[in-house]
Amino acid sequence: MTVLKNGSTYRLNYKNLADGMDLISDIKEKSIATAFFDPQYRGVLDKLKYGNEGQARGKARCELQQMDETTIIKFINEIDRVLRESGHLFLWVDKFHLCQGVLDWFTDTNLNLVDMIVWDKGKIGMGYRTRRKSEYLIVFQKSPVRAKACWTDHAIPDVWEEKTPKIHPHSKPIELQRRLIAATTKDGDVILDPAAGGYSVFEACKLLNRDFIGGDIQYGEN
Repeated sequence: MTVLKNGSTYRLNYKNLADGMDLISDIKEKSIATAFFDPQYRGVLDKLKYGNEGQARGKARCELQQMDETTIIKFINEIDRVLRESGHLFLWVDKFHLCQGVLDWFTDTNLNLVDMIVWDKGKIGMGYRTRRKSEYLIVFQKSPVRAKACWTDHAIPDVWEEKTPKIHPHSKPIELQRRLIAATTKDGDVILDPAAGGYSVFEACKLLNRDFIGGDIQYGEN
């Protein structure tokens, strides 16, 4: 399926070195089956002010270009534009944004909150009180909301345990993403990740022979 507009220089199944907003603007309306979005926000690091940004465990996260809330909302609106009807968006959030709430980001979209998955990373992180061990994947579906024929794997647990190699400051679980892609797409569908980071979504697509379109402003190839 051709999802890119005529004249686009971006490529399918490639690690595009690109500003995510520029990449999405080159995608046709209602052409994407499933999208993943992992905003590069500081979240808990800013809220709790750990002061460890110069140390090894915080430096890589600190050096990533961060998105403010206005930028995140622009991404979400563009994802809404390119998703086909009843397509899914999987949004990664940290504990801070989960508790604060993210629904205001979706006010002007056709995206509806339908589920959430807790990813147990199998390692202990930072925390003044409890130590963080999880990240959260909020599931949105574009109207019309329906499950039949749109979600085919009903054995995915809402708490998912998976350790992942640290190949990027925001490494994500490939097997979980593979299951979600398989559950919400078919052969010939295209999966979008406009802030691809370590390209774990791309790796999951390869395991399923699904087409991928995505890129990252810092990690990619010309």
